[in-house]
Amino acid sequence: MIGNLTDIPREAPGSETDAGCMLCPHCDDEVFALDDRCPHKGGPLSQGIVHGTSVTCPLHNWVFDLATGLATGADEGAVPVTAAKVEGGKVLLAVDDLARRSAS
Repeated sequence: MIGNLTDIPREAPGSETDAGCMLCPHCDDEVFALDDRCPHKGGPLSQGIVHGTSVTCPLHNWVFDLATGLATGADEGAVPVTAAKVEGGKVLLAVDDLARRSAS
């Protein structure tokens, strides 16, 4: 568990966690979690612009799908995602995904 959904500021583009990923709240109590580094130049995605279910890197405007981590448009690449869900108002991240991230 990361914390309560209400602890994630909805007005911010995203919040970095101790696990090194960005949590991004979305409507209907849905949460997305992905690495907080753009694969292009390492830009902090938590400082980017979230629009719909996408985030734009603040350095070079690459756009990534929050659910899949895949770059959209003409850009190629992907940001690793971590499965996230909300249960009883608590944000939960997939332990297997976190273990895989820390091993790489």
